[in-house]
Amino acid sequence: MERTITQTEFPPAPLPSLTRVAAYARVSSAKEEMLHSLAAQVSYYSRIIQQNPGWLYSGVYADEAITGTKNNRPEFQRMLSDCRDNKIDQIITKSISRFARNTVTLLETVRELKALGVDVYFEEQNIHSMSGDGELMLTILASYAQEESLSVSENCKWQIRDRFKQGELVNLRFMFGYRITKEMIEIDPDQAEIVRMIFADYIKGMGGIRIAAKLNAMGVPTLSQVSWTKEQIMAIIKNEKYTGNALLQKRFVVDHLSKRQIINVGQLPKYFADQTHPAIIDQETFDKAQAVLHGRRVVINPKVGSQNRYPFSGMIKCGMCGKNYKRKVTRGRVLWSCSTYLELGRNACPSKQIPEDILLKLSADVLELSAFDENSFKDQISQILIPEPNQITFTFKDGHSVETIWQDRSRRDSWTDEMKRAASIRTAKQRRSNK
Repeated sequence: MERTITQTEFPPAPLPSLTRVAAYARVSSAKEEMLHSLAAQVSYYSRIIQQNPGWLYSGVYADEAITGTKNNRPEFQRMLSDCRDNKIDQIITKSISRFARNTVTLLETVRELKALGVDVYFEEQNIHSMSGDGELMLTILASYAQEESLSVSENCKWQIRDRFKQGELVNLRFMFGYRITKEMIEIDPDQAEIVRMIFADYIKGMGGIRIAAKLNAMGVPTLSQVSWTKEQIMAIIKNEKYTGNALLQKRFVVDHLSKRQIINVGQLPKYFADQTHPAIIDQETFDKAQAVLHGRRVVINPKVGSQNRYPFSGMIKCGMCGKNYKRKVTRGRVLWSCSTYLELGRNACPSKQIPEDILLKLSADVLELSAFDENSFKDQISQILIPEPNQITFTFKDGHSVETIWQDRSRRDSWTDEMKRAASIRTAKQRRSNK
């Protein structure tokens, strides 16, 4: 019997799939030694990923001089975007505190990556986020990292405030008219002449808008290489540091998570230190400019007539920008809003408007009255501070304060009968015009 021989071809064995691995590194300071540390982290992770035969190098994402408590780190966000685009299977990072010091941010990010099938490996803690007990361990350790961040923040605040008490300039980095380094503050001759011209023009009667237009026409650059504005001019006019003296702690950081700064309107002590650095203008010139500024405020915002018609006029101060709240009526609703917000919008000040009826109720509550009484209010309350949206601090004339909060009402509940009638009339007119 003749044998039958057939040729059989076997497909090549599939190559093992490589795990696409990336790394995340971060330093929270721009100091030279920190940047060297960041470079070392990038080199280290690039090397260990490329040397592993089962891994495919997917890059190192590195953020410079950005705190781990913030959610807007550009490289961190780019890494998350690549994970969502299915470009990464695993992320390596040095520690939980490098990844995020905010427990909520950490867990939200890890859970999202876990849903995408992306594992995060924390070297120092030896934790894989995809492991069975990974989230539990991360929750515990992230809480420690957040408390460590709070401790470091409080220590830094204490050091800075202690230096303020000693009359030291702290964290002064950029100021038009000066060249500022870690070792010294010296006058920039060309910019100093511009500063003197600004003060001279202002004292002669030119306003901030005209001075800004003049500088732009002259081609004078700002520190950030943008056009001059009225706000920049007025910031120079109001800045006592041009006299060589300094009012310290005009702003402060609210908390260690947001790192948001607000204007100090009495929450913390301020310190005035003289001769902290070279002066560009003399005290007499500065005082003349302040007198002009005050005179214009009186002309533009006289404290008589309409400004004193309402019990809250001149009483409500924004803790975010330091400006007063103003009364306005919108479609039958009476609201109080920060003047910066009204003039420049939310980008300039993220404060919220407060309905007047809520202010009346809260004022009555803190005064322990059944209804608002204007005479009792004026007799006992010296100021109302809005430190953050939905938070109010009433300061009494005897020095003590009462903090409270208010809740936003739903749109349906906030409509008054007058607003409903106006809306009905507008709807009826629109229907007639459409016929």
